[in-house]
Amino acid sequence: MSVQTTPAAAPQRPKDERLAQRSFMHRVILRPELGSVVGALLIFGFFIVMAPPFRNIDSFATVLYASSTIGIMAIAVALLMIGGEFDLSAGVNVTTGALAASMIAYNLHLNLWLGAFLALFVCLGIGFVNGYLVTKTKIHSFLITLGMFLMLQGANIAVTKLISNAVSTPRVSDMEGWASARAVFSSSLNVFGVNIRITVLWWLLFAAVATFVLFKTKFGNWIFSVGGNADSARAVGVPVARVKIILFMTVGFAAWFSGMHILFAFDTVQSGQGVTNELIYIAAAVIGGCLLTGGYGTAIGACVGAFIFGMTNQGIVLAGWEPDWFKFFLGAMLLLAVIGNNELRKYAANK
Repeated sequence: MSVQTTPAAAPQRPKDERLAQRSFMHRVILRPELGSVVGALLIFGFFIVMAPPFRNIDSFATVLYASSTIGIMAIAVALLMIGGEFDLSAGVNVTTGALAASMIAYNLHLNLWLGAFLALFVCLGIGFVNGYLVTKTKIHSFLITLGMFLMLQGANIAVTKLISNAVSTPRVSDMEGWASARAVFSSSLNVFGVNIRITVLWWLLFAAVATFVLFKTKFGNWIFSVGGNADSARAVGVPVARVKIILFMTVGFAAWFSGMHILFAFDTVQSGQGVTNELIYIAAAVIGGCLLTGGYGTAIGACVGAFIFGMTNQGIVLAGWEPDWFKFFLGAMLLLAVIGNNELRKYAANK
């Protein structure tokens, strides 16, 4: 009587935990926002030690507010940079939106909401013109938007002087629609005894929407494709021109929203403000991991970059230092972020 035996199963090779760990670390290192997160933690710890008032929860709420006013624009600018373009007119477009809403409503005796609605078309139109000229002329967006920057800078001051006989708009706090518009764009919420400006909530909402669009939608794939290689994207059917125009108009929308916050927070708008702010928005996006060459970056990284700016801005004041050091720190952080991100990508590529 023969006995049949079943061959023993080959022993499974144990998983090499070092390989799994290296794979995980590889993914972490490749995250665009890694450098900015590390930098944010270091700067946060630095000001916790050097500026005792920074530890106060109310001071942190102020940091969040300063970060949100930069972050709302930085998100839109980051999307545009991922798509491979720049917008040097973003800063003055914020002022244009605020001026347009105020002067249209005041001089035509309109509800402020209607003035804000008409100003939205102005800002979106500026974004459309930028995108249309970039895609049709094939001239680099740096030059196109630099020209728009100069035009808006001059028009903001000249038109305001022509209509108001001053360099600022008249006060509009007694006009219809003020209270409700202020509640939407510039109110504060009491959260566990701390006053949080509503722009912080809008900032977080815009970041969530931008992240969803980038990583969960076809349009997000188009943005990365267009920024990575526009010719290849066009060859596989991506509407490159349409994507870029929409991204420029997204910056226009963010500029309008930021302009409405300025108008309803301060009641009047200075026609010369906003100049050089576009550099801060771009720097926040770059510190957050966006490449100047396009095709790489996240909205979350741009938010972290804006948070770094907010911490530095308020931390220097709370530490009692000269405010002039702010731009020095911003320049240093920008250089460190660019160098650090490049080194991290090189390290990850060699693994």
